[in-house]
Amino acid sequence: MKILFIGGTGNISAASVRLSLARGHEVTLLNRGQRPLSEFGIVGAESLVADIKDEAAVARVLEGRTFDVVINCIAFNAEDVERDVRLFSGKCGQYIFISSASAYQKPLLEFPITETTPLENPYWEYSRQKIAAELACMRACESSGFPVTIVRPSHTYETVIPVAIGGWNQFTIIDRMRQGRPIIVHGDGTSLWTITHAEDFAVGFTGLFGHPDALGEAFHITSDEVMTWDRIYDLVGQAAGVASVAKVHIPSEFIGRMVPEKLGSLLGDKAASAVFDNSKIKRVVPEYQAKILFKDGMRRTIKWLEAEPGRIQINEAAHSMMDAVIAAYQSGFDGLKPL
Repeated sequence: MKILFIGGTGNISAASVRLSLARGHEVTLLNRGQRPLSEFGIVGAESLVADIKDEAAVARVLEGRTFDVVINCIAFNAEDVERDVRLFSGKCGQYIFISSASAYQKPLLEFPITETTPLENPYWEYSRQKIAAELACMRACESSGFPVTIVRPSHTYETVIPVAIGGWNQFTIIDRMRQGRPIIVHGDGTSLWTITHAEDFAVGFTGLFGHPDALGEAFHITSDEVMTWDRIYDLVGQAAGVASVAKVHIPSEFIGRMVPEKLGSLLGDKAASAVFDNSKIKRVVPEYQAKILFKDGMRRTIKWLEAEPGRIQINEAAHSMMDAVIAAYQSGFDGLKPL
């Protein structure tokens, strides 16, 4: 099949590009050309340079081309989807929108999460934009037959540190653990969470390419390994060579009051338990099974990051923020007296 990835070098998408190539697909990447493909082990893909936000430029670059599958890895809102409908109507057999499992109802009323769980997130604008984009996808599908598939990843990693505070594109949390400095765990550390390695995700994801049962449908693709946040931080520490992680449990609301930009991602996502029923993706893609345990995947991630000094980003402002939040919380906690 002829596959177009818009983006394709991200934390989630690179593994799917590699697997697509390994399976013999003809793969084209359309992006701004700012990240070398070799850094992510991508060999053999065609690279086209254009900014997807420049609709006219993209139309010129893709003039006369058609694709079996178009995947937009970086679409964010309804306007992005509407632009893609204009660009690719009649020019692709399947359009896959990467949404987010954070779009599912918060707070959740039922477990486990299925694809029929309502989409509603009053806490996080990011999630609301993804919901609006999903609605735009389905409008195009219903009104004109635009061949849409929606995929909702949940906290998927390969080249990032998937923790709530001090990680992701930062190496700050690892630096902090190795120094023996306390780290923040939101809530009491016992809520349940699911983290998925991008190579596992790629098996389910690429299995949807060209699948007739995927058109007009939504799927989440997650691991079946469920962990507490305390366990997650302990495994990150072990992967970093730290025997014991000093954790301070702080309510998400307290963190959000001091660091407002964290409130949405905590209350709108990570503060809630997330346990998924993956029956739907396994039914359509029987080969899908998440095999990479978090403890092993995290070791691989840290090894990859440490292989190149430029990948190590330690944010001193993040260190200072964590110190300030911990100090403020500890001060109030230490001042409490029994009634």
